[in-house]
Amino acid sequence: MSSHPQADSVQKEAGLRTIVAASAAGTTFEWYDFFIFGALTSIITKNFFTGLDDTTGMILALLTFALGFLSRPFGALLFGHIGDRKGRKGTFLYTILLMGVATVLIGFLPTYEQAGIWSPLLLVGLRILQGIAMGGEYGGAVIYVAEHAPADKRGAYTAWIQASASLGLVIALLVVFLTRTIVKEEAFGDWGWRIPFIVSAVLLAISVYIRAKTAESPAFRALHDSGNISKAPFKEAFGQWSNLRQVLIALFGFMTAQGVVWYTTFFYTQVFLEKSVKLAPTTVNLLVMSISIVSAVLYVVWGQLSDRVGRKPVMILGIAIAVLSFVPGFHLMARFANPALDDAVNRTPVVIFADPRKCSVQFDPVGKAQFTSSCDLAKSLVTGLGVPYVNKPTEPGATFATVQIGDRTIAVQSGDALSKDELKTLKTNAVTDLKAALKAAGYPEAADPKRVNILGIFAVLFVFTVGATALYGPMASALVEMFPTRIRYTALSLPYNIGTGWFGGLLPAISFAMVAGSGNLFFGLWYPVIIGATAIAVALLFMKETRGRDLHTMEDPPGR
Repeated sequence: MSSHPQADSVQKEAGLRTIVAASAAGTTFEWYDFFIFGALTSIITKNFFTGLDDTTGMILALLTFALGFLSRPFGALLFGHIGDRKGRKGTFLYTILLMGVATVLIGFLPTYEQAGIWSPLLLVGLRILQGIAMGGEYGGAVIYVAEHAPADKRGAYTAWIQASASLGLVIALLVVFLTRTIVKEEAFGDWGWRIPFIVSAVLLAISVYIRAKTAESPAFRALHDSGNISKAPFKEAFGQWSNLRQVLIALFGFMTAQGVVWYTTFFYTQVFLEKSVKLAPTTVNLLVMSISIVSAVLYVVWGQLSDRVGRKPVMILGIAIAVLSFVPGFHLMARFANPALDDAVNRTPVVIFADPRKCSVQFDPVGKAQFTSSCDLAKSLVTGLGVPYVNKPTEPGATFATVQIGDRTIAVQSGDALSKDELKTLKTNAVTDLKAALKAAGYPEAADPKRVNILGIFAVLFVFTVGATALYGPMASALVEMFPTRIRYTALSLPYNIGTGWFGGLLPAISFAMVAGSGNLFFGLWYPVIIGATAIAVALLFMKETRGRDLHTMEDPPGR
């Protein structure tokens, strides 16, 4: 008889591990689907935005990537309402099916050359559907696990859901890398990029099978049996100040920081290394894949630590590490990845002399602006070559903007009065002249593999990852513990998806546009640094520790 409690405990622990595995497996698949797009941003630009110049095309591709994030709060509200009214389990199946179908269809889309404007429009539509699916996925997964887990191990168990994001990213990068290697780069850019999207159909089938076998969460089942299910989750979550206050604290105390810190660490670094410092794409994939594997372990480590010392101090530590390391870390990565470029920039900086009154902020979300003034053309062409520059006002009376590279000066004519063909010829000639001048000044066309300091880059990425995982690891348990069961799905999902989706999802596009407009490779980093510093202040002032809170009564454990 005395052995029964121990046997029950072992059986319960095994059941909980199965629940975590099922939730994490499905979430890994959905993250895989979502990250495939981010890993293929440069390929997406070439296939769906070929009617635009390189800089505008890159920005629009990043914005299309961001659209998946911008639509996530709408998915949060839709599936949050379903989850709070109908249950956690069923919502799993809806989100995973929507994500899977949208991803597979992207693999069959026609390119811009095949379908014209319909190509990017269809891509945008499917990307929005992906975002809506992801908006409901995360909240359901972490709530489902947290409502099964014991209070003293909630941080550790929910951290496995956080780790699933890294596993999804690793699988996405691995599939891209293997496909690139097998079909070769030219074929990959032509048609091979479709393979990672299409093979997700297999992962979809496996994930749906696993999730279909899970049972409803005990907390929701008890709520349902007692007849206390919320009839109006939106009104309760956002219409009552006590709940709305918690939503705002979650959003501005750590969710905005999570968005910018995570996507700077795992996505903007890829854009920076590939586009700005010209590291080989396969090398970038291997680096990010390696650091993502490390991060999967760190999420659980930080989650376990938060079970002992609290969610708040661990998350604030993570934000602080990121805020303090981003600017110097990116400077080090530039040096480690392409020392020849770093030397050339310091030895012979590119200077653009132009009338500031004729320069625009080259950020156009809809792709309508032409940016054909002499100043705009000079800046966009130089930025398109991945070269930083210094702004200086032109001499009084000067007609055109000029680009000075060493002892060579290249005048860039205005394209305002030119036809489309004439403008194209102007750009082609200017780029040819710029490339020749850059080569003469010692600017490399790509990073020299023999001079790349892989360990140095990895070390910098590791510091970023420590910060990102310390913030993200305990975050799921903190969010779950902030809201009552009746409205938990709705209230938790909205701040998560606004922080991650809007603040984080827009980061690559905003930071890239900031670099394009300023000429400073590191200027875009001020966006995550300022957002992160603001979140630290809000968390210190308003966030309450929630470790160990009873999810049924919402009472803190004795002694706190």
